Amino acid sequence: MNAAGTVTVVLADDHPVVRSGLAALLDTAAGIDVVADAANGQEAVDAVSRLRPDVVLMDLRMPVLDGAGATEQIRDRFPGTKVLVLTTYDDDSDIVRAVESGAVGYLLKDTPGDRIIEAVRAAARGETVLAPPVAARLVSRMRSPELPRLTAREVEVLRCVAQGLSNPEVAARLHIAEATVKTHLLRVFNKLDVDDRTRAVVLAMERGLL
Repeated sequence: MNAAGTVTVVLADDHPVVRSGLAALLDTAAGIDVVADAANGQEAVDAVSRLRPDVVLMDLRMPVLDGAGATEQIRDRFPGTKVLVLTTYDDDSDIVRAVESGAVGYLLKDTPGDRIIEAVRAAARGETVLAPPVAARLVSRMRSPELPRLTAREVEVLRCVAQGLSNPEVAARLHIAEATVKTHLLRVFNKLDVDDRTRAVVLAMERGLL
């Protein structure tokens, strides 16, 4: 905030109508000053570099540089500026990437105007602001750890094993070296936290990986 206690804001969204609507909304709020807008993430980073605002209201999916990438750059280069995501997307991957990039909050575009104003002020204070559906998704994700991800080749190898093939037979079917089969299996064992072929197949089936 500046000496007068005003929160300075940069709006980043690739839709001009959205930017103008947000600007009109924030202009009605006492103590909030929209100092610039940006049509993509790179423009947002450039605006922060010039103006050092308190808050960037950031969309996620934009051309040139997306919102998460811009957020990460702002976090690393201008830690005094807080990023508050405002987007239509509530996919788990979008939420996690935004939070990991350094956003202090995540709101959806159907959030009421008074809530957006309140969130901007809270973000300027460094407080975490999450839309209720987003908070619920994060809590659920913490309670249910993400399943390990197997590569396409690891899945192929494990399917062959599930069919009862030996390592040489797997190698012959997939046209790879037997040593490569062993390497893939060791990686699968490590990802699934098991130490034998049978347990790997059973666990992979239980988790829907095969």
